[in-house]
Amino acid sequence: MRASRLLSIMLLLQARGRMTAEQLARELEVSVRTVYRDVESLSLAGIPLYGEAGHAGGYRLVDGYRTRLTGLTADEAEALFLAGLPGPAADLGLGAVLATAQLKLKAALPDELSEGVGWVQQRFHLDTSEWYADPDSIAQLAAVVDATWTQRRIRIRYRRWAQPREVDREVAPYGLVLKSGRWYLVAQSDSIRTYRVAEILRIQLLDSTFERPAGFDLATCWAGYLADFDARRYRGTARVRLTKRALERLPHLLEPALVRAARDSAEPADSTGRVIVTMPMETIEHTAGLLLRLGVDAEVLAPAELRDRMAVTAAGLADIYRAGSKATVTAPQ
Repeated sequence: MRASRLLSIMLLLQARGRMTAEQLARELEVSVRTVYRDVESLSLAGIPLYGEAGHAGGYRLVDGYRTRLTGLTADEAEALFLAGLPGPAADLGLGAVLATAQLKLKAALPDELSEGVGWVQQRFHLDTSEWYADPDSIAQLAAVVDATWTQRRIRIRYRRWAQPREVDREVAPYGLVLKSGRWYLVAQSDSIRTYRVAEILRIQLLDSTFERPAGFDLATCWAGYLADFDARRYRGTARVRLTKRALERLPHLLEPALVRAARDSAEPADSTGRVIVTMPMETIEHTAGLLLRLGVDAEVLAPAELRDRMAVTAAGLADIYRAGSKATVTAPQ
């Protein structure tokens, strides 16, 4: 464990340059005192690193020093190849680069590790696309990637849900996120916002550049966006009586957050085996559409507006099918 941590310190300093003991401790999930001891051990072992005092100080390697990854384990080598996603890499224009990098890495590995990598590639394939949905059109992705790499501001024509449907925005592209086969742009306009790349209708690369704010972390920003998205879209709760069959079908018909809420809130079953659950609700129209997937296995108890919408829809469907059953169907000649 300690040997792995010492190697991690060298790699972190090699990749990021100067880092404080506090930063290293957070990254490695150890105490600052442990970092001090590890740095001293590295120095005694002949690793050319030194510390700088002051507010902007920290530890760094002597300029030009590079370490070779001769201690790569079999599990680490296999994980590196398993992490390469050819689809997203191709979307970003890096498909050939990824393939070449993997070939170089495989060629540099000892025979025993190279065989393990081949074993993994023949048994695992990662597909980030969704079921039951076509992949997004990403005609503007290449331009967005270019602006993100070069930190150039862009002017976009964007199609959104709210009115007016199409708006113009000038933004600073901070990063791209791939979620369930869909690309999203995290960018700064009047505030940090998220844009679905498939909904960018036009893009203009501007001459002006921008600086990313100090401390900005794309993963942290995205996690905050997801939490805020759920908080904004759920406008209330619905109480629904479900059959046992409906509970079993929920994971196949509703999103995980709704399934978890239903299972966590399920009350004791009644004499017929039905249970009452409470689920977060978006709009009346959206929630009615979801619950109609469950057919007669779901009965809305509250709110009254949702129950009324379900009743009107069910009555309309009944009228359609009753009328259809009375109609004379003429077979094609």
